[in-house]
Amino acid sequence: MKKFPLKPKLIVIVGSTSAGKTSLSVALAEKFGGEIISADSRQVYRGFDLGSGKVTEEEMRGIPHHLLDVADPKKIYTAAHYKKDVKKALAEIYGRNKIPLLVGGTGFYIDAVVKDLTVPRVKPDKKLRALLEKESAARLFARLKKADRERAKTIDPKNKRRLIRALEIVRKLGQVPKIKTASPFEVLSLGIKRENEELKKRIRRRILDRMDQGMLEEVKNLRQNGVSWKRLYDLGLEYRYLSLHLRGRLTAEQMLDELERATWRFAKRQWTWFKRDKKIHWIKTTKEAEKLVKHFLQ
Repeated sequence: MKKFPLKPKLIVIVGSTSAGKTSLSVALAEKFGGEIISADSRQVYRGFDLGSGKVTEEEMRGIPHHLLDVADPKKIYTAAHYKKDVKKALAEIYGRNKIPLLVGGTGFYIDAVVKDLTVPRVKPDKKLRALLEKESAARLFARLKKADRERAKTIDPKNKRRLIRALEIVRKLGQVPKIKTASPFEVLSLGIKRENEELKKRIRRRILDRMDQGMLEEVKNLRQNGVSWKRLYDLGLEYRYLSLHLRGRLTAEQMLDELERATWRFAKRQWTWFKRDKKIHWIKTTKEAEKLVKHFLQ
């Protein structure tokens, strides 16, 4: 990551899925002259809109958003790709004398930028992948837990694609690289924390709203455009369970129940990741966030 002079300021907004990061980030960007960089590992893909919770043009309210729709969903987009693209976006934002807001729930992407994590450029090992593909997700997770306990704490234990990639890196490097403590930025990190019952209600409401908006049609369109069932399954959550329903493996009711439970488990993993960072200011209101940002920018 390029070292900008005098440690440029960067605002980071994190939280679990459905916590309200989008509305807060747009409000702060409007008030303080900012532009938003998405930190979401699925929103980078074109066509993954409703299922990934991608911000709409109406919700953007004219605020520039970066790192949305930058990747072909049929290809793998890695954290290394993300870091490279963020570097370019940051240069453009600082060049316009705007303040960047890095917003999302993908903790590894955020750490890669904020803590200048060295993202491993480990080439795919086709033979290893073929062997690991034969094993269950539970077995792969057990392997990773034994090889790198820290990485196992923050990974989806049912996501075979990410488990295989993590094991591939471990085999090459010995472990997934540790995060640096130094940052090339002066950072203000804000986090949105909801009470469990409130977050569960927000998750359910969001799922039902997006089903009404056409999320099932979105998955059908992705299939028609050549995205494989395996790829949809590997991308998890909405794309996994809706694709299972379309294949006749889950009823509509089972799909919604499984998706709601899986999203809640995902939200808890996000919280596990973010709570490690003691520098995050956990806020409850927009006014509280505005006060912190105003002081930070002075």
